[in-house]
Amino acid sequence: VQLQASGGGLVQAGGSLRLSCAASGRTFSNYAMGWFRQAPGQEREFVAAISGRGAGTYYTDSVKGRFTISRDNAENMVYLQMNTLKPEDTAVYCCAAVFAPFTAVTGPLQKDGMDYWGKGTLVTVSS
Repeated sequence: VQLQASGGGLVQAGGSLRLSCAASGRTFSNYAMGWFRQAPGQEREFVAAISGRGAGTYYTDSVKGRFTISRDNAENMVYLQMNTLKPEDTAVYCCAAVFAPFTAVTGPLQKDGMDYWGKGTLVTVSS
């Protein structure tokens, strides 16, 4: 599976961005998808996940109510709508895939357990 994230940029605090991740190569619906982020000098952290058929989602506490993950399996795309952005959301955001057919997402995805990673896209939130 090849993944490519896009949609990052510079936005003021309180603003919104929509990240996209294009996937190719395998049956997309067999993969749970996750968004992770890495701020300068910090470890990569889990942000949001969605199950293969889109029925289940999970978010890290700091983004609940502000971010929404979604997917379009017909287009092999996954999205992260980010609203009410804060300076602490500044990071490189990456999408990742893990083979998980017929498996609901009920918790955070582990970065060490992901099968495929895309290159990141930088999100900068100014105060």
